[in-house]
Amino acid sequence: MTTWVLEHDVFSDGDEALSAAVQSAGARVLAWKDDWWITGRWPKLLGERVVFHGSLANADRIARELPWSPGAFCSTSRFECSAWWPSLAARLVSPTRVITTVAALVSDGPPPEFGDRVFVRPDSPLKPFSGRVLGRGDITLASLDHGYYYDDEALPIVVTPAVTIGSEWRFVVVADRVVAGSAYTADGRSAGSAVSTTSPAWRYAAEVVAEVIPPDPVFIVDVCEVGGEVRVLEMNPFSGADLYGCDRQAVVDAVQDLLD
Repeated sequence: MTTWVLEHDVFSDGDEALSAAVQSAGARVLAWKDDWWITGRWPKLLGERVVFHGSLANADRIARELPWSPGAFCSTSRFECSAWWPSLAARLVSPTRVITTVAALVSDGPPPEFGDRVFVRPDSPLKPFSGRVLGRGDITLASLDHGYYYDDEALPIVVTPAVTIGSEWRFVVVADRVVAGSAYTADGRSAGSAVSTTSPAWRYAAEVVAEVIPPDPVFIVDVCEVGGEVRVLEMNPFSGADLYGCDRQAVVDAVQDLLD
């Protein structure tokens, strides 16, 4: 038996479409409760296969602390930019980047050759602050949300020259194969339509998957259009990712096949 533990209040559709797909596949749905962290009375689910889908923070903690198998597809450290960017350096949105810290960026500024505007994001996939474009003269602790979501000035970050991004697509990868894809709009986190297997974005994502060492058996690849080309935007843990307009049944069936 496979049980999907869903945190229903995280994503815009309450994971209702995913829940329906799970039940259609003959698996069970269990609603996540944050109280389990307080009481320690989470379901043991011994002998069952368990897949969590919900907030990234809970996915990370479940992968580290609960005995569920597999539990959450969230091998957090493997999704750090510094862990996987080198293997896909030629495919990234920006060919130029540095990994530094919040304190160093505020003190020294970005490299002069990066221009007047840069993109800054945390190295960690847990994203203690959201990625943003900043002017060279606007880089401060406050502009990087220091003191709001994190206090460590030594927080590792990635800095690249700012680029203009067009369309964006999210793909779900299961067992080294792209199984579903969706367009999406990052601003407002709104879903677009499902992506055809014959689309350039799907083909590009499949090429990326063939080159990279999988960070998890199930994971997310985001690609985008930059200057008329499709490029890699980021990779994310499946268990904490919005599926947007991805075909939920294709995702669930592929995960079920992986676990059987």
